[in-house]
Amino acid sequence: IIENLDPRYEKIMIQVKSGDNFQKILNQIEIENSEKQKILKEVLKKKNVTSLSEGPKIIFKIDKRNTKKIIELLIEISKTKSIMYSLNKNSNLFEYKEIQKSLKKLISYKESDIKNSLYESSIKNGIQPNIILDFARVYGFQVDFQRDIWKNDSFQLMYETFLDDDGRIVETGNIIYANLNLQGKEIPLYGFKTKEGYDYFDNFGKSIKKSLMKTPINGARLSSSFGMRKHPILGFNKMHRGTDFAAPEGTPIMASGDGKIVRARWCGGGNCVKIRHNSTYQTIYAHMSKF
Repeated sequence: IIENLDPRYEKIMIQVKSGDNFQKILNQIEIENSEKQKILKEVLKKKNVTSLSEGPKIIFKIDKRNTKKIIELLIEISKTKSIMYSLNKNSNLFEYKEIQKSLKKLISYKESDIKNSLYESSIKNGIQPNIILDFARVYGFQVDFQRDIWKNDSFQLMYETFLDDDGRIVETGNIIYANLNLQGKEIPLYGFKTKEGYDYFDNFGKSIKKSLMKTPINGARLSSSFGMRKHPILGFNKMHRGTDFAAPEGTPIMASGDGKIVRARWCGGGNCVKIRHNSTYQTIYAHMSKF
């Protein structure tokens, strides 16, 4: 008898996709329109809920007895914060509550030899992608990842991780210490809080920030450098005023330095972004699969 019973309550989980809003997500739930409008009215009161970013989950708890209705709604705002709407049986109104997860801070240490690329070696060692990008950004002002790193070079890395009650890493923080060993030459860097945020310094206490990064993409190979080259279509030698990198589709591209985005659109051969760094320098990133 129990196996044939239809449970009164049902939970529906929907992951937010690019371009989603709460109205669009709500339309995926099979309940009467009046019930949808009821919860939508409550949600629209909070600005931090109406603007949804890609990735978080939304969980609906549905009461299927008589007319289907939402009795509970949980919205992930971030990895550490959620919002819950619960239907009060007496007032028949939704009550709002913010849920903050308590995370345990842990310092992680990783080290590895580089066999093919820094990115590949880091992924194989379980380092989170955003930490790898930070690592490349920190060294991007000093190291050219296409020319300076050789096979069997190595790195050491200490960074902040934040664990939930189940011991899973849900957030990563700052890189505290990093070291690159390039052909026997050590390049250690130390992270410190500054008035501007977080900066990195060498053994002499000098900030590593310079005007522009040497390499805006990690894990790629140089396919065409700046200078004269044979034009692939026209067939004659022509000045090539850029640097081409070959990398798998989806490889992250970093800005060479701080600046203002003055263009972000389709540019004939693919998506491109133009950044003005100061009165002297500007950089253009072209042939990109997406922004």
